[in-house]
Amino acid sequence: MKRASFLLETARLDREYTLDEISKKTKIPFRYLQAFELEKVANFPDEPYCSLMLKEYASFLGLNPDEVVSIFRRDYAKKTPQNNQKNSIFVFTPQFTYTVIIALLIILFSTYLIIEYIKFNRPPILKVDWPQNFSKVVEIRGTTDAESTIKINQDLVVVDQNGNFVKKLELSTPEAKIVVESTSPAGKSTIEEKILK
Repeated sequence: MKRASFLLETARLDREYTLDEISKKTKIPFRYLQAFELEKVANFPDEPYCSLMLKEYASFLGLNPDEVVSIFRRDYAKKTPQNNQKNSIFVFTPQFTYTVIIALLIILFSTYLIIEYIKFNRPPILKVDWPQNFSKVVEIRGTTDAESTIKINQDLVVVDQNGNFVKKLELSTPEAKIVVESTSPAGKSTIEEKILK
């Protein structure tokens, strides 16, 4: 069974043409003519240019262009499965895309749950702005997690939506101990205390 490359090369040599001469007369680039005869699949032009150039080349040599193209496709089809196997790894099919999206969603959701679990189970953040000097009435200010509860010397204090709190205390003794306790919904506590002198 004759191959298209053999038919093209034989017809060209019978008519005593070089590939360079045919390239100039048909305007088909030299590299494609050479690829057709040597069966360098990697150098073939993309369709539909490949078939059009083959027809032009076959017509110039006096061959039946449709017959040459069909033989060439038969020969070329034997090489394509190998090429498809190499490229199939990188093909983005709808199934592959769907699998990747589902995997990403699972990872994102798992990450969110882990972060929320850690936030829920850690002790709350507590920062207190202590007054510098002792006086009969002091104002205790600070910040904590918005969902935490604050107690100052065992008295509940209102925490706003940003986690800020303020409380005025009347101190009876010159050395007064102030204890600020922040408790998270999970029952974890952070305590800060100071003795004002």
